Amino acid sequence: MALFGKPKSTVTNIPQKRKGVPGGQWVKCEDCGDTIYKKNLDENFKVCPKCNFHFTLSAYERINQFTDEASFEEFDKDMASGDPLGFKGPKAYPVKLEEDRKATGMIDACVIGKALLEKLPIALGITDSRFIMGTMGHVVGEKITRITEYATENKLPLIIISGSGGGARMYEGMISLMQMAKTSAALAKHNKAGLLYISILTNPTMAGVLASFATLGDIIIAEPKALIGFTGPRVIEQTIRQKLPEGFQTSEFLLEHGLIDMITHRKNLRGVVSQLISYLTPPTCAV
Repeated sequence: MALFGKPKSTVTNIPQKRKGVPGGQWVKCEDCGDTIYKKNLDENFKVCPKCNFHFTLSAYERINQFTDEASFEEFDKDMASGDPLGFKGPKAYPVKLEEDRKATGMIDACVIGKALLEKLPIALGITDSRFIMGTMGHVVGEKITRITEYATENKLPLIIISGSGGGARMYEGMISLMQMAKTSAALAKHNKAGLLYISILTNPTMAGVLASFATLGDIIIAEPKALIGFTGPRVIEQTIRQKLPEGFQTSEFLLEHGLIDMITHRKNLRGVVSQLISYLTPPTCAV
C-alpha cells in the first residue's frame, strides 16, 4: 500500500543560474522601491519612471548629460588635497582621500572647465557627493574660485552644479571654512562685472556649500525632491524639540518659501539653462 511505501523525496531541484546572463541589470529605486531595468534608467537620465526620483550622478555623468558632446575641457584636473592639520581620527585624512579616489576615480570632489551648452560657451563647475560627500576643502574651494575668475576674465556665464551633502570638510578645519568667503568674494566680482551665474542644486546640497556659493546664483534651480538645507532635519528636530513640517528642506518646500527660483526635471535642464543664458546674457557674452 502507498501508505507504507517509500516516502517521496522532499528535496526540490534548485534551478541553476543561466550562464551568460550578466548581473547588475536591475536597479531598485531608493524612493518608491520599484525595480527598474538599468538600461531604461540610463536612457531616462537616471530618473525613476514611476516616482520621478532623481538618482545620484557622478560629476562626469553630469557633464555628459549637460554639455554638448565632446565640448568639455577640464581645468586643474590634478589638483589634490594635502593634510594641513595632520588630522587624526578613526581614519587618517590621507587614508580617507585615497579610499575615495579609488572608489570614484576622482582626485577630489570638484570638476571644473569650459564647455558648450546648445552651442553657447559656458564656464562649468560640478561637485560630486560620492567623494567625502562633496565636502568643500581647499581644493574644492580653489577650483570653484578659479572657474569663477575664469568666467569673469572671459565674460562667460557661470554654471555651478552642486551635489555636496557635507558642507565644510572637517579634516581641514578653518582652512575649509575659509573657502566659503573665498568663493563668495570671487562670485561678487563676477556679479559686479554684470555676468550671469546660474546655480543648480541637486540631492543633497547642504551646510557650508549651501551657505556660500550654492545660494549666490542670479538664478537658482533645483532638481525635484532634492534635500537642500544647512543642517539635517534630524539634528534640527533634536535641537528645537519640535516636529518639522512635512517635506521640510525638499526642493518643493523651498520653492514654495522663496529660497529657489524653479524646479527642473533633469531631462529638461539643458534646454532651460540654455534659454536662460540666451535671455539674460548680453550678446557679447554669448558668442
